[in-house]
Amino acid sequence: MATPEEKVSFGTRLKQIGQVFAFTAKQDKWFVPLLAAAVLIPIALTVLFVLLGFGWVVIPLGVMLTLLAALIVLNLRSNAAMMNVAEGQPGAAAQIIENMRGDWRVRPAASSTTQFDMVHVVIGRPGVILLGEGQAQRVRSLLGQEKRRLSKVIGNAPMYDYIVGQGEGELSVRKLRTTFLRLPRNLSGKDVNALDKRLAALMARPQMPKGAIPKNMRPSKGQFRQQRPR
Repeated sequence: MATPEEKVSFGTRLKQIGQVFAFTAKQDKWFVPLLAAAVLIPIALTVLFVLLGFGWVVIPLGVMLTLLAALIVLNLRSNAAMMNVAEGQPGAAAQIIENMRGDWRVRPAASSTTQFDMVHVVIGRPGVILLGEGQAQRVRSLLGQEKRRLSKVIGNAPMYDYIVGQGEGELSVRKLRTTFLRLPRNLSGKDVNALDKRLAALMARPQMPKGAIPKNMRPSKGQFRQQRPR
């Protein structure tokens, strides 16, 4: 579940940027050349303007432009690298929403099957959003069950549902952020808190995954014998 954002120290922020840099450089072969171009071009232009007689006043502007260009390249390429890694990974949709800015209360795999089909429940200013991942036919069944279960407690709050995937009518992982940010803000912060509490009470008892239980999760026959009354 998302919590209010805490202030991050400057040192922690630098460490996070370093981790993002290393991850992006490993996943994207064009990242380092593009970053180098984003840094060198503003520096070269700044030096040129100084030599042309514009004075040293252009140096602060050149530094700001260099930092801005580097951050833009880092943001765009790191997001693309994360999307490439996330595609096809179970639970990726929930993780992307959890890392988004804003008040998003995420309950990953609120409903699931033993075939790794799952429905994530997200609460935010738009209302209740269901994200299904897995085989489309099974996910649609899970979504229907989850809708009926949640409709008992959400009242008049709007409910949205999406199947995450690459098929026709499905929502690509790459479009998750923009899709969520374009949803209307139907609820106030107070409404979101109240809705979150009602859903927390409903989901206090975890559901067993639907479908056959895998062999490695089944209790042994000896366990059944020990539990029988004598």
